[in-house]
Amino acid sequence: MSHQMTSEMTVHGLLLWASMGLLMPLGILTIRMSNREKCRRWFKLLFYMHVIFAGAVLSIKSFENSFNNHHQRIGLALYAAILLQAFIGFRRPHRKSKGRSLWYFAHWVLGTTISLVGIFNIYTGLEAFHKRTSRSTRLWTILFTAQIFFMAFFYLFQDKWDYIKKQGIVLGNEAIAPSDQTIPPPRENQKESLNFEPSTKSNSLGSYFSKSNALKKLFQIT
Repeated sequence: MSHQMTSEMTVHGLLLWASMGLLMPLGILTIRMSNREKCRRWFKLLFYMHVIFAGAVLSIKSFENSFNNHHQRIGLALYAAILLQAFIGFRRPHRKSKGRSLWYFAHWVLGTTISLVGIFNIYTGLEAFHKRTSRSTRLWTILFTAQIFFMAFFYLFQDKWDYIKKQGIVLGNEAIAPSDQTIPPPRENQKESLNFEPSTKSNSLGSYFSKSNALKKLFQIT
C-alpha cells in the first residue's frame, strides 16, 4: 500500500474518531450537565455534522468502497442514521403536544444507538486498518477503550452527583433527613373532638342510669 493511501486512511480514522468517538459522547455529557441556550446546541450539532461528513467524503473519494466488510457497511448505515437523527431533531414538536413523548423516545433511542454503533465501528476500523497496513493498532485500541470507560464512568457519576451532594448537607436552615418521618402534632380542633367524644359517651350513660332509677322509684310508689 502506498504512503498516500496510508495517510488518507489515518486522516479518515482520526476524523471519525474525533466525531463519533469523542465529540458526540462529549456533546451528550455537555448537554446533560448544562442548561445553555438552544442556539449553542445547534452550533455544536452542526460542528459534529461537518466533521462526520468530512470523514465520509474522504472515505468515499479515496477508498475502494465495495462494502464487502463490516466496517464499510456499518459506516454507511451510520451516515443514513445521522441524517435521519438530524431531521428528527429539526422536527421537534412543542412541549405538551401529543407527539412530544413519541418524538423524545425516538430521538433518544436513535441517538443512543448511533453513539454506541459509532464507537463499535471505530474498533472495526482499527481492525481493518491493521489488515490493510499490517501495522499494530494495539496501543490505539487500549487508549480508546480507556477513554470510553472514563466517559461511561463520568456519565454515570454526573447523573448521581447532585444526589450525592445532597446527602447530609444543610440546605438553608433545614438538614436533609430522607429517612426521618416526623409525626405532626394534633391540631386544636382534633384535641377538642377527642375530648368531646368521651364526654358525650359519659353523659349518655349517666342519662341512661338516671332514667332507670327514676323508673324504679315510680314502680315502688305505685
